[in-house]
This record gives sequence, structure tokens and C-alpha cells, in this order.
Amino acid sequence: MRRSSGTARDYPRTARLNQLLQEIVAEEVERLDDDRLGFLTIVGVEVEPDLRRAVVWYTALDSDEGDADLVEALDDHRTRIQGAIGRQARLKRTPELTFRPDAVIRQAERVEQILRDLGDEGEAPRPDGGSSPGAASAD
Repeated sequence: MRRSSGTARDYPRTARLNQLLQEIVAEEVERLDDDRLGFLTIVGVEVEPDLRRAVVWYTALDSDEGDADLVEALDDHRTRIQGAIGRQARLKRTPELTFRPDAVIRQAERVEQILRDLGDEGEAPRPDGGSSPGAASAD
């Protein structure tokens, strides 16, 4: 039995389109000279099947979810980014972009912090001066 090496049919159109738009948006954001964007990363793009709208998921280093400057900067550059999509992607219509923060990374950091805090509580010294259970003692 011969196996194909990943043709377009094996990879759905919307997934290919999402990937293409993510690459175009990320490249265009890199070209922007705007300090309000900081360390912005385009995490993903989800295009509606009718190509009318697309959600661009982003994350930014050292920014809060409600970072007004970042949101304003993305809104200011929306038409330029949509223009880049129109020039580079062969689509019958250019989707209107909506930018949303990706909460997954922030949630993972929060879980990590909770686990660290729990770990710190569990490492409190015992009143008898002994080490934690299961630790080998040097006699």
C-alpha cells in the first residue's frame, strides 16, 4: 500500500487558509514600526467559511488582557494588515479582521503559579527538624 505525502486534500481548505492568513498577519505585524505593539505574537487565525470575517488570536509579552494601547494599535493597523492579505492571498473576498487576546498562555501561567504556591507550602520545614517524607537522610 502506497501512502501519499500530504496533498491538499489531506489538509482541509479552512485549515490551510487559517495558516496562510496567520503567516501574512505575523509578517505584516513584524513590519510595523509601532512601540505600542511591544512583543506581539500572532498565535492563530480562524476564518469564517464565508470569508467575511476572521479572528486573529494574539499574545503579548508583559501586557494585561485589557491593554488599551495594544488594542488601539491593532485597530489602527487593521486596514493595512487586511490590505496585505488582499495582495498576498488569492481570495474572492478579504475577511474583516477582529483581534482577540489568546487566554491559553495566561491561564497556563496562572495554573503554574498556583502549583508553585502549593509546592512552596508543602516544603515548609517540619517542627522536628527532619526532612520531608521520602527524602533520604545521610547517616
